[in-house]
Amino acid sequence: MDIHKNDTVLVRAGKEKGKSGKVLAVLHATGRVRVEKLMTVKRHLKKGRAASNPEGGIIEKAGTIDASNVMVVCPKCQKPTRVKHVASAKKGGRLVRACRKCDAAWE
Repeated sequence: MDIHKNDTVLVRAGKEKGKSGKVLAVLHATGRVRVEKLMTVKRHLKKGRAASNPEGGIIEKAGTIDASNVMVVCPKCQKPTRVKHVASAKKGGRLVRACRKCDAAWE
């Protein structure tokens, strides 16, 4: 999967189509990503001894989107693009991600 944490992505399909946001987490086992402020879900919490929420209530948190429904936005040209891998001279020949439209490498 060519999507990493803190990438900016654009949703290409589904309920949130056309919106963009920052990736909070990549779930490799399920092939899904968690994007900031998109696909929010509500969770009902019981009262408990946990210090995080002792009074209970309803909380909203980011849900997940399938990774095939999002595209990485290039940091240089600000367009959604597929990612290619190129060898970087600065990194000693190590492969880095690059934009297919403007050939800008990042990471």
